[in-house]
Amino acid sequence: QVQLVESGGGLVQAGGSLRLSCAASGSIFRINTMGWYRQAPGNKRELVASIGTGSSTNYADSVKGRFTISRDSAKNTVYLQMNSLKPEDTAVYYCNVQGTGWTKYNTWGQGTQVTVSS
Repeated sequence: QVQLVESGGGLVQAGGSLRLSCAASGSIFRINTMGWYRQAPGNKRELVASIGTGSSTNYADSVKGRFTISRDSAKNTVYLQMNSLKPEDTAVYYCNVQGTGWTKYNTWGQGTQVTVSS
């Protein structure tokens, strides 16, 4: 099994910054893709950003230029630096890790609340 522990959410004013972290542990073996998704009330869960094994990145158009995803492979940890936050960024943010252990896995974190006040 693979476990994810997220941290770094909270309340911030518009224009502020937050940094989310997600550490993976357990039967990891090989992590392929690490990513962050978010879900606001009444909305579907959507991809915010993802990073592959070659550090290739993918961002939602709404966060390009403001958010940066990175990973520390030695620590099996993915980060999301969020700058210039807007009230519309308010959501529960979920970490997602996909890889191969004893079997392929696609694991979600418990979610962390990000609230941006205007």
